[in-house]
Amino acid sequence: MGKVLVNLSIVFSQPTGISNYAKNLFPYLQALTPTLLTAQKYPEFKCYPIPGNLTPAQGTKGHFDRLLWTQFKLPQIYKKLQSQLLFSPQTEAPLFSNCRFIVMVHDFIPLRFPNLFSPLTYYHRYYIPQVLAQAQHIICNSHTTANDIAKFCHIRASKITPIPLAYDAKHFRLLDRQDISATSNHSYFLYIGRHDPHKNLHRLIAAFAELLKNGDYELWLAGSTDKRYTPKLQAQVAELGLINQVKFLNYVPYSELPKIINGAIALVFPSLWEGFGLPILEAMACGTPVITSNLSSLPEVAGDAAILINPYDSREMTDAMHLVASDSVLRDSLSIQGISRANQFSWEKTGLATVEVLSRYL
Repeated sequence: MGKVLVNLSIVFSQPTGISNYAKNLFPYLQALTPTLLTAQKYPEFKCYPIPGNLTPAQGTKGHFDRLLWTQFKLPQIYKKLQSQLLFSPQTEAPLFSNCRFIVMVHDFIPLRFPNLFSPLTYYHRYYIPQVLAQAQHIICNSHTTANDIAKFCHIRASKITPIPLAYDAKHFRLLDRQDISATSNHSYFLYIGRHDPHKNLHRLIAAFAELLKNGDYELWLAGSTDKRYTPKLQAQVAELGLINQVKFLNYVPYSELPKIINGAIALVFPSLWEGFGLPILEAMACGTPVITSNLSSLPEVAGDAAILINPYDSREMTDAMHLVASDSVLRDSLSIQGISRANQFSWEKTGLATVEVLSRYL
C-alpha cells in the first residue's frame, strides 16, 4: 500500500474543533500505515517531526506560520518521503505543487457570516476554493457542508463525501447522580461553544430573561471568553439584571464537561449555522435534553431526538426551555431518544469511512 502522510500540524494540548477531530480520527488510519507529521510523540505510529508553533495556540501568528510551512516545507517533506497521498484534517494543502491530497472541510461560516475585518473571510474566499479545486477528493462532516462546498466553490458533488463526526462514548455518557453532585444544587440551562455572533447568544440571553418570569433558573455559558464579543454579551446580561443568573464559565476542561452536561436541564444550542454541531451530540450521549436550531446541519445530527426551534425567534426559544423545564415526562423521553440517537455515531464509523475514501486514491 502506498505511503500516506497525515498532517497533524494543527493539533495542540487544549484541543477544540478541528484539532479534536484529528486526534480522534488518526488512530483508525493505522490500516494505511501512515506517517504522521506531528510535533507530538505517538509511539505506535511512524512520525516525522515538525515545528510545534503552527497551532491555534499561537493565535494569528500560528495560523500564518502554518500556511507558510504548508506551502513551502510540506512539499519538500512529501517528496523526501516519496509519498503518494497527503491527508489533511483541515482545509489546508500546498497549492500548485506535486502533492496529491485529500482534505477535510468543516464549515463555511466565514462566508455565510462574512466579517470584512477578519482574515478568515479572505482565507475562505480565496485560499480554500483553490485547495478544493486542486484536491483529489474532499471529505466533509455533513450534507449541509457538502451543499456549501458546491454553492461557494462550484465543486461537483461526485468529488465530495460527507462523513459525520462522532464523540467519545466512554467520556460522554449518563452519569450517576453522585458523580454530578457539585452541580445538582442548581437548575440551569447550558450552552457550550464560542461567543461569535453567529452562535446567537444575544437571542439566547433575551429568551432566558423571558423564561425567568416562569421560574428560578440559571444559564451557564461554557466556552472561552472572547474580547471581541463577550463584553457585549456581559453588558446585555447586566442591562437585563441577570448578573446572578447568567454564568460565564470560560473554557471548561474536557474532563469536567460530562458533569456539567449531565447536571443541566437541557443544552440550548441556538446557532444560526453549524458545519456539524458536536455539543448537541455530546449532550444527547449524556442523556441531557437538547434544544437546537432547525437550520443547517443541526437537524441532521439531532434527528427526532431534540426540540428544534427557529433560532431567529426568541419567543420560540423561551417556550422550548419552559416546556422542557416543566415537563418531566418530556425530559425523560428526550433523554432516552438522545442516547439512542447518539449511539448511531462513533469514531470507528468515521475512521473506517475515511480509510475507505483514502484507499481509493492509493
